Amino acid sequence: MINRRQAPAIKDAVNFDIQLKPLEQFRLDNGIPVYVVRSSEQETLQLELVFPAGSWYESENLVASATNFLMKNGTSAHSALEINEMIEYHGAYLNRGAFHENATYTLHCLSKHITELLPTLQEVIQDPVFPEQELAIFTQNMKQKLAVNLQKSEFVANRHIDKYLFGEFHPYGRVSSMMAYDALQTESLRGFYQQHYTYNNCRIFLAGNLPDNIIPLLNQYFGTTKWNGERHNIRPEMPILPAEEKKYRIFNDENGVQGSIRVARAFPNRYHPDFPKMLVLNTIFGGYFGSRLMSNIREEKGYTYGIHSQLYNFRQAGALNIQTEAGRDVCEKAIAEIYLEMNRLREEPIPEEELSLVRNFMIGSILGDLDGAFQVIQRWKNLILNDLDENYFYNNIRTIKTISAEELQQMARLYLVPEDFYELIVI
Repeated sequence: MINRRQAPAIKDAVNFDIQLKPLEQFRLDNGIPVYVVRSSEQETLQLELVFPAGSWYESENLVASATNFLMKNGTSAHSALEINEMIEYHGAYLNRGAFHENATYTLHCLSKHITELLPTLQEVIQDPVFPEQELAIFTQNMKQKLAVNLQKSEFVANRHIDKYLFGEFHPYGRVSSMMAYDALQTESLRGFYQQHYTYNNCRIFLAGNLPDNIIPLLNQYFGTTKWNGERHNIRPEMPILPAEEKKYRIFNDENGVQGSIRVARAFPNRYHPDFPKMLVLNTIFGGYFGSRLMSNIREEKGYTYGIHSQLYNFRQAGALNIQTEAGRDVCEKAIAEIYLEMNRLREEPIPEEELSLVRNFMIGSILGDLDGAFQVIQRWKNLILNDLDENYFYNNIRTIKTISAEELQQMARLYLVPEDFYELIVI
């Protein structure tokens, strides 16, 4: 019997032996790979189809995102309203997303309804017609949204810092515009769809409480034919052309009382051996609520409600970006404090107590991220789409647990150099 008067022993997160739940793999009859993580905890499932159809592959600005959005807005048999009613009738939701490299369609539903929903999903993926009126509505809505967002300093800051880091014509730095929305044509969307949303470009990720016949069901709707034909997309190489100037001050609203601050530099992506080490240093610097930047600029100085730094982790490149919003009168002071914290990390070894706290925070966050089949499949998806395996996951865990203060100081001296950073304030 458990002694309720005695508290259980406290165990640090770093002492847990974290294991990534194994993945099942199948292939449909036409060769589409299916990756599966099963769970019986709840009567729900997640089905995600991934295509190499992000902005990297578009020849006209916004075509990738518009194509992805409008696939759901009408097929040869059903209108956008009918498609949405079918999905909502079963208490499900169908999300779509277009990113830099990939585009996705993700269905969440009760396990018992998957049989009724797969025909609708098949229509959306294999038979979109891109109605002219739907494109007109999409263009109008997105232009109105853009007009509103361009009045916000944080939105403008995010657009500009990406252009400075990667170049305004690079997919990572390219931004939306009124002219680009006006230039969208249904012929371009259909052409992009036919090139990228094909059976041989599809990968399926499946998680949750799955019916016994889920693979035959998927095969029935997605695996029996070579739908949309076969296309082989060569990933084009695009040069990164960063801005030459490093400091910018933009007045988007002359009467604005708040400024959006971005301090960023190029940084190697996940394929570089320094990346796992930098994840730890970035957490200490500005990656969680107890970070150096939060403690100084929020808690001590009171310049902002929140400040954080993050690592961009794109396929071709990466970046380290510090961002915050602060009062107009203290923006310059906030930037000075950011550089002060960089200098401290370069010059002073990180105390063991602080490093231990960050280790436990990071391992605890990973434990939370692996709580459930939906989260586990996302981990596997990131590995698979980036041509990595589970060894990469375990190497990152090992780095978090073993990296020393000396190694972190070396990282700071190498990468936290103020002269290497772009500096932007948008009022």
